[in-house]
Amino acid sequence: MSNKCDSCAHYEYDEEYECYVCEMNLDEDEWYRFVTSSYKECPYYRYGDEYAIVRHQM
Repeated sequence: MSNKCDSCAHYEYDEEYECYVCEMNLDEDEWYRFVTSSYKECPYYRYGDEYAIVRHQM
């Protein structure tokens, strides 16, 4: 799996754990596949460009 987490929209800072975590709500099967790296790339990756909406409104 390619490490694109840093730019993913689902990768957010968790103040309770004081680190970045993936905020995708995965069921047990999806979580197992994700952890065991049976995915070549994360199927939930979405580029986290927070300024995309602003550019669209201009």
